[in-house]
Amino acid sequence: QVDVAAMVQLFGYVDVTDTGFIVAVLSIAFNPLFWNVVARWEHKTRALSQVFGSPHAACYCLGAAILVLNCVRSHCFTEAMKSQPKLEGWDCHWTYYSGLAISAVGTLFVVSSFLALGFTGTFLGDYFGILMEEKVTSFPFSVLDNPMYWGSTAIYLGWSLMHASPAGLLLTAVVAISYTIAVLYEGPFTEEIYRRKQKGVKNK
Repeated sequence: QVDVAAMVQLFGYVDVTDTGFIVAVLSIAFNPLFWNVVARWEHKTRALSQVFGSPHAACYCLGAAILVLNCVRSHCFTEAMKSQPKLEGWDCHWTYYSGLAISAVGTLFVVSSFLALGFTGTFLGDYFGILMEEKVTSFPFSVLDNPMYWGSTAIYLGWSLMHASPAGLLLTAVVAISYTIAVLYEGPFTEEIYRRKQKGVKNK
């Protein structure tokens, strides 16, 4: 069971009205909204592919934009943590190295996901008509679904623990919620793309 009193005490350290904290929340929420809206628009209109001359070039452009936005998000996240107090009881070697280990695991999931999917597979290539031959089932997809998202969440969790930051923990929860919504939004649409592909193959 969740200790509500402990949670209230923990988040009593967080000033949710702080400008830096609000900016971090907005950047976290904006990123998946941006790439889903743009990717669906591309899937419907092929406008980016026409502008950049090919689906691959357009996908690489979107991927670059997502990487820049993720760097901005991480910067905002870090600045929000720095502007708010640490939890003194957690400001110790044990918490720091626990956070470091969690971040390392998260990094492993993110990097291995990228290597398994490739650039276009990672950055919504299927919305550009760049479809994979078959579903990836190797590590880390053999361990959990959407390892890129949950690996990224783990990195933020570890980063928050390393800084003994209640604000970081709350922002990590926002990251997890935003990714959960993104998965619910992306999953069925992506499955439909591949269902249509299989239907088209069968009809040939």
